[in-house]
Amino acid sequence: MTGPPDKKCVAVLGAGSWGTALSIVLAGGPPSFGGHEVRLWTRRPEAARAMNRTRHNPDYLSEFALPAGVAVTADIGEAAAGADIVILAVPSDGVRPTCEQLAPHLRPGQGIVNAAKGLEHQSGRRLSEVIAEVLGGAAGPIAVLSGPNLAPEVAAGIATVSVVASADREFAREIQVNFSTPRFRLYTNPDVLGVELGGALKNIVAIAAGACDGLGFGDNTKAALLTRGLAEISRLGVALGARAETFHGLAGVGDLVATCAGRKSRNHRVGYELARGRRLPDILADMSQVAEGVETTRAARRLAGEHRVEMPITAAVHAALFEGMAPREAVTALMTRSWRDELEG
Repeated sequence: MTGPPDKKCVAVLGAGSWGTALSIVLAGGPPSFGGHEVRLWTRRPEAARAMNRTRHNPDYLSEFALPAGVAVTADIGEAAAGADIVILAVPSDGVRPTCEQLAPHLRPGQGIVNAAKGLEHQSGRRLSEVIAEVLGGAAGPIAVLSGPNLAPEVAAGIATVSVVASADREFAREIQVNFSTPRFRLYTNPDVLGVELGGALKNIVAIAAGACDGLGFGDNTKAALLTRGLAEISRLGVALGARAETFHGLAGVGDLVATCAGRKSRNHRVGYELARGRRLPDILADMSQVAEGVETTRAARRLAGEHRVEMPITAAVHAALFEGMAPREAVTALMTRSWRDELEG
């Protein structure tokens, strides 16, 4: 960084794992690398009261204390009032209703950072598009935050590197300088479309990776899956107008590896449980948080058809999730496709 950050007031909307982790990072850094005033918004008044009293989130990352700089509220207007920057850390299907609640409380020029990863369920639109549509001229610049950032590791202070993308380079730089700490380093990228798609589509591959682990496959299988998964994510992204190199960066291969490598990922868990013979509704009913890859698979399948992009892993995951195909049969279908050149497409 070129200089010390400014102390900011930051509203974090969404008190799930990711919103809680971001609040801990932003409020808990040393004075020269953070220590911002954070207003964490939850929809539930009882949860806000409990967090302010105990300084722990009882539902998510409860093992980590909330720094003194975090004030929790169930009033979205109170959270947004006076905030220099508003961060959206809600599930993808909550972005539109949250923005609708937020709109009356925004002041001109107030910057928005979307930290959710996914596509809007019904429309398949990118979340920054949804934000711009709902907030219109009420908001200032919009940025997206993505990369290999599993919430428990971020909250624990384990070294993490992420990327902030915005069409407004000055705003992206402002986020980079003011939100980076010695353990949370941010890079900038102007390719908003690519960063968003990378963060959303990797969840599909994570479901496939979980299925591979559940079926007892080895490292060779996982390596092939990640490599070919990245290839089809890149194909769709480029077809939609993203830059190919973005998918070889933090929001692409970086996030893909982190999400597929272990069982901290909710999407990995979905695939693993499917492979062990459980039904999707039962798996989702047992989860306290949203596995974004499930609905993203539907949206990506539609986008691939509309743009005539071949996405065989996405098709296989869709078949396993929604068409009754057993995960082992889906793997067989992938392995017995017609012969291809690796660089084809």
